Amino acid sequence: MATDCLPTTSKLMLYLCEKPSQARDIAHVLGANGRGDGFLHGNGVQVTWCFGHLLEQAEPAAYGEQYKRWNLASLPILPQQWKLEVKKSGSRQFRVIKGLLAKTQHVVIATDADREGEMIAREVMELCRYQGQVSRLWLSALDDASIRKALGQLRPGAFTENLYQAGLARSRADWLVGINLSRAYTLTAQRSGQLQANVGALSVGRVQTPTLRLVVDRDEQIRNFVPVDYWEVVAHCLPDGNTQTFKANWVPGKGKPGVDEEGRCIDQLLAEQVTTACKGQQAEVLRCDTERKRQAAPLPYDLSSLQVEATRRWRLGAQQVLDIAQALYEKHKLVTYPRTDCCYLPVSQYSEVGGVLKALLKTDQNLAELVAQANPRLKSKVWNDSKITAHHGIIPTAAAGRLEQLSEHEYSIYDLIRRRYLAQFFPVHEYDQTTIELDCQGYRFRATGRVSRVLGWKIAYQGPETETPDGKPEANDPEAQALPALNKGDQVLMQDLTGTKRQTKPLPPYTEGTLIQAMKGIAKLVENPKLKAILKENAGIGTEATRAAVIETLLQRKLLEREGKRKCLRATPKGITLIGMLPGAVKNPALTAAWEQALEAVASGEMTLAEFMGKQEHWLNKMLERVRAAV
Repeated sequence: MATDCLPTTSKLMLYLCEKPSQARDIAHVLGANGRGDGFLHGNGVQVTWCFGHLLEQAEPAAYGEQYKRWNLASLPILPQQWKLEVKKSGSRQFRVIKGLLAKTQHVVIATDADREGEMIAREVMELCRYQGQVSRLWLSALDDASIRKALGQLRPGAFTENLYQAGLARSRADWLVGINLSRAYTLTAQRSGQLQANVGALSVGRVQTPTLRLVVDRDEQIRNFVPVDYWEVVAHCLPDGNTQTFKANWVPGKGKPGVDEEGRCIDQLLAEQVTTACKGQQAEVLRCDTERKRQAAPLPYDLSSLQVEATRRWRLGAQQVLDIAQALYEKHKLVTYPRTDCCYLPVSQYSEVGGVLKALLKTDQNLAELVAQANPRLKSKVWNDSKITAHHGIIPTAAAGRLEQLSEHEYSIYDLIRRRYLAQFFPVHEYDQTTIELDCQGYRFRATGRVSRVLGWKIAYQGPETETPDGKPEANDPEAQALPALNKGDQVLMQDLTGTKRQTKPLPPYTEGTLIQAMKGIAKLVENPKLKAILKENAGIGTEATRAAVIETLLQRKLLEREGKRKCLRATPKGITLIGMLPGAVKNPALTAAWEQALEAVASGEMTLAEFMGKQEHWLNKMLERVRAAV
């Protein structure tokens, strides 16, 4: 499509951005303040923009009249020459870009620095048959300082060409699976009477279907769950010569009569026997151990962990969290690029710490005491080049902002991000963890306690926000009790004992946050050892940038629905029907995660687009053979 060499000065250098706001930010730094029709210009450059994807895959009918009607005999539809069409909503801007491309010899791709951003720019350039020089502006933030830094480090176009190939692979694979299998299974369901014609088509997707399967499986586990009663016994213990009691729990011990394999007492009479036997009796201390523990600050957020945290705290939708983070990045310039799968920071960015801390203080004077206590000379484990992927963790920028311009939710998300960053410049949190084991009438009891010794990074979470990053308010933590210093053989009065009946509970329904966790950490849900071995740490269903959109698609297509105050995700009857009729190969989350790894291989140059598509077409043909065999 274009030569891949480093940029040279050109009067017709054209910056191609993903959206108007991004173009304005870059044009401002470049000094391109003149306004044209669909572009900005000045200082020897032109800056134009897309509106996200201006192009879309052509409908099946574009490849032949025979594909207008849904017919099992006409499948598979395998385009030999892929066709793109200009979206009606973007046709005017496409013509602007096409005209500008015809007049320039040097394009700087300035779209979002990811797979989709690369595709947004290059598919337009390819359709317009651009043949000139290509460079890449790789942005991690949109404040002026970050843009200037990136402009000074333009990369050759070849650096990101494989990202475009991966984008094409993703787009074409989604089309092949969606078009062919949606038609195949809709027609099959209608013939078998599983789907009425007026219900609409069944939607099958390379990523959305395995994601739906996760929810269907969880719902089924909940429906089929049979609760089991069990009993807990808690003792209020008073050491000799002490006035302060502490709590200890009876430890039934696995393998004993009346105790299940999880170590729970399932015999009410046994629990009552323990309560009666020990109440008012002396217990002997078997051991009292105290260990100093050190807890490092939590790493900055990647997008998934930010979505999980925000959905848990405020019941926000995953897409809503992404939109808020995107606004903090694009509109307010307060945080770095949000669609990242990395929580670490490059060592080179350590030199910018002072500027970021100053910006945080200028943005919010209420942070004065906290920023003053922060030690920028501390270098936590977050600074690690070997852990960096295409983007680093989400952190505040060195640009000051105005809090009054933020919505309530924007402020909440920004506060999460800035506190995670500030936590890196405080010592580790240190606490003493004490375990006491007691014997009373032959029954074993255990007490655990924790006392903070060095608050460390938890200083960043003091104040109105009482919840710590692990989701446990300190005051409500059962392990937060202070335990006395006891010695082996000491006596403790079992002052009072309480037996409580409880019930085992099923796994909770997925929320948008926990579903994203499951999509990302799919290896944890895989039992097959071979597949589990294939799924490395970075494997998962979808990407940071697409998981929220997948969930939204399932909701819009009435395959999932939100339920209750917690906005739990539940499969609809239509979604359950779809998963019930699909073979495992189509709905297998692990297989989809393996395909996602193949896309990463295309992005890294380890696999070609042709190789990837060949594998997809072979797999698709096998699926359609199964459909025909079952009809």
